Amino acid sequence: MKIKMNLVLSMIGICLLLFGCGNSKNEKNQTDATKEIEKSGKLVVGLDDTFAPMSYRDNKGEIVGFDVDLAKEVGKKLNLKIDFQAIDWAMKETELNAGNIDLIWNGYTITPERKSKVAFSDAYLENSQSIIVLKKSEIRTKKELAGKVVAAQQASSAVDAVSKKELATFKNKELIEFPSNNDVFNDLESKRSDAIVVDEVLARYYTKLKGADTYRTLEDTFGKEEYGVGLRKNDKKLKMKLNEALKELKSDGTYDKIYKKWFAE
Repeated sequence: MKIKMNLVLSMIGICLLLFGCGNSKNEKNQTDATKEIEKSGKLVVGLDDTFAPMSYRDNKGEIVGFDVDLAKEVGKKLNLKIDFQAIDWAMKETELNAGNIDLIWNGYTITPERKSKVAFSDAYLENSQSIIVLKKSEIRTKKELAGKVVAAQQASSAVDAVSKKELATFKNKELIEFPSNNDVFNDLESKRSDAIVVDEVLARYYTKLKGADTYRTLEDTFGKEEYGVGLRKNDKKLKMKLNEALKELKSDGTYDKIYKKWFAE
């Protein structure tokens, strides 16, 4: 009986230890973590490091891009060091709410579905979902995607933008999804896909990189949208400070300088 009691107490102790560790790991998700973040002196930004020109790795392997530069300037305003962490884009909200990252900042489109999972900063950039085909493709309009193979990045706003009604017209009756946008463009170049749906900013970058003789962007789109920074819903003070910093960057001309650097024609 005594042995059994000791065993039970030991099991309870282990459970409490595990529970305590779990609480520590998820502490950021349970309360406003702004003070904890400020105390650490750093802000962890989760991103997809293949999403040019918002955030991607240059020839030296360093993460660069529009969102990267903007985040760094916000860090200066908040007196915080920005740590960029490449994540699986399909797991972005999970990474945020688990406390592994503090922000999702990577051409993150504001949508009603995502609002149910995270809080958003004020919108800071407009975008649309572009349809890209190879230069010699006969496809000219969105209607001509009927019976075609169309691809996009998994868990992206491109997937959300394509309606179920439109999906039904595709050859495979679905949108083929890939882990990264690099995979999406490679699939188009290999002619396995007839068209791809990607963010306008990404479409412009790849067209410029590869040349106008490789890709063609249709005039039709899958709709306009806006980018915002994703935060945990409890981090209300951080959201307020982030929005204030973004406004300051727009008013003092810093935002325009970064914009021209990455999006000048």
